[in-house]
Amino acid sequence: MAQLLVRNLDPELVRDLKKRAGEHGVSVEEEHRRILREVLRGQPPEKLSFWEMLGEMPDAGDDDLFARDRRLKGRATEENLFGE
Repeated sequence: MAQLLVRNLDPELVRDLKKRAGEHGVSVEEEHRRILREVLRGQPPEKLSFWEMLGEMPDAGDDDLFARDRRLKGRATEENLFGE
């Protein structure tokens, strides 16, 4: 597979590319490939399988961030989370 290096990009353009990639949940490189494919070939972004989509997701850290406090009964509310 060929590689493409683009130099002397306007920092605002790079920021916009990063933002767009984040909105689509893909890497900046993948977003760049999609834009080139779409503009030059008129092809819409390819559909990813569930596993490919998971592979594109950035590392969000340790799974402990999503751990649930099992001591709480039923649905969490501000009252039982913060004692308000």
